[in-house]
Amino acid sequence: MTILVTGGAGFIGANFIYYEQEKHPEDRIVCLDKLTYAGNLSTLEAAMKHPNFRFVRADICDVEAVNALFAEEKPDIVVNFAAESHVDRSIEDPGIFLRTNIIGTQVLMDASLKHGVKRYHQVSTDEVYGDLPLDRPDLFFTESTPLKTSSPYSSSKAGADLLVNAYHRTYGLPTTLSRCSNNYGPYQFPEKLIPLMIANALADKPLPVYGEGLNVRDWLYVEDHCKAIDLIIRHGKVGEVYNIGGHNEMKNIDIVRLICAALGKSEDLIVHVSDRKGHDMRYAIDPTKIHSELGWLPETKFADGIQKTIRWYLDNRAWWENIISGEYRNYYDKMYGERLGRQ
Repeated sequence: MTILVTGGAGFIGANFIYYEQEKHPEDRIVCLDKLTYAGNLSTLEAAMKHPNFRFVRADICDVEAVNALFAEEKPDIVVNFAAESHVDRSIEDPGIFLRTNIIGTQVLMDASLKHGVKRYHQVSTDEVYGDLPLDRPDLFFTESTPLKTSSPYSSSKAGADLLVNAYHRTYGLPTTLSRCSNNYGPYQFPEKLIPLMIANALADKPLPVYGEGLNVRDWLYVEDHCKAIDLIIRHGKVGEVYNIGGHNEMKNIDIVRLICAALGKSEDLIVHVSDRKGHDMRYAIDPTKIHSELGWLPETKFADGIQKTIRWYLDNRAWWENIISGEYRNYYDKMYGERLGRQ
């Protein structure tokens, strides 16, 4: 079987490729990635040694390039990870999010229809549901929760989700869709909370925390997410949406404190900065459906996963140091420089 993985040089996509290569070495994996700022070819260095792996650099919005690849490889399954995904960046420049996350999805689905793909899987996010109140811990997102987006990023992902469902209903495209809570683990780009705090703490730099840091996220170790997607594309019901969550709710400030403790750093490094516009307060996923239908449950406790993640960043400093010395440095200064300067 041939699986086309878009956005495979990014965080979750790369982890998915490694998971598939280990669990299904007989399958051919074709990775399509534009290699934007968050796509790192060095992340796939080990994957490229696999005889059933091919990397293609292209934009999912490029109709000609996408159709040429589909015609050549004839993928059985398409798993679309390719997306602009950082909320702060979407607030700065919404247009690129609409282009990649909506138009790119349309291009991939048109090609899937044209070339007879057996399963098109869209990787989405729990952020399409909006947020939940902090004082209602009994509330969770289910697959029937109405979409209520807060940022240009989540709006673009919700738009893509609706388009996926429309392609299934209107054209009969065999689709599945998953919405996952916050991921953490190896190869995560250092603009995200956990790797950002690890990198800054190791350098004894300020640890910028939005507001009071009371925002709650449901954290899922990335390998558990990959296992869920593998189950969905092979055994999930066509046309269905599956929520993937970790039941690991943590306040942002508690995660930062935990990282400080693990690295032996003082909490004096923590600096509270002005909050993000439209910042969602709490995300929490109810994964009952994927558990009852496919038998999936998260296997990695947060206490174990965060220690494995910290160890990975300690053991792979060259990987993330090369990133933060480049273009990302300019972005970091733009997003946090002014906020930190006001302290």
